[in-house]
Amino acid sequence: MAAMITSWNPQKKHSEVERWICIYPAYINSKKTLTQGRKLPKSSCVENPTHQEIRDVLVSTGLRVGVENKLYSRENSKEMMYRGRIRVQIKNDDGSPLKPEFNTRESVMKFIGESIPKLKSRQNRPADQQPQAAQTNKQGKGKKGRR
Repeated sequence: MAAMITSWNPQKKHSEVERWICIYPAYINSKKTLTQGRKLPKSSCVENPTHQEIRDVLVSTGLRVGVENKLYSRENSKEMMYRGRIRVQIKNDDGSPLKPEFNTRESVMKFIGESIPKLKSRQNRPADQQPQAAQTNKQGKGKKGRR
């Protein structure tokens, strides 16, 4: 996707990158809340998806996919693992769906949520490398600096 992306215009064809749908990993992250940007119910989401996993799943369907180095505006962390926006073409130039099973943005995101857990990279992870919530260790209560 080396083409220069310009502003959105309704006269552009659906095959032009500007008309493709955008998907951020936060949209299907079960660890996020609705106010943090999750778009689907938790039952349809996956824990901490990456843009590479989303890309791999969508490329396997035969859809045209592009990856952009963008950060979701509601994302608190600026780290590289949270970067990445996926663009997907779901309509032909005449407005008809490219694939009947992917006629809406929601149908594409639900498919991604179902498919990422089936990836080999997800299934072969040892238990100690599974993503875990941050754990805080509070050793003792009391005043700091007291000896």
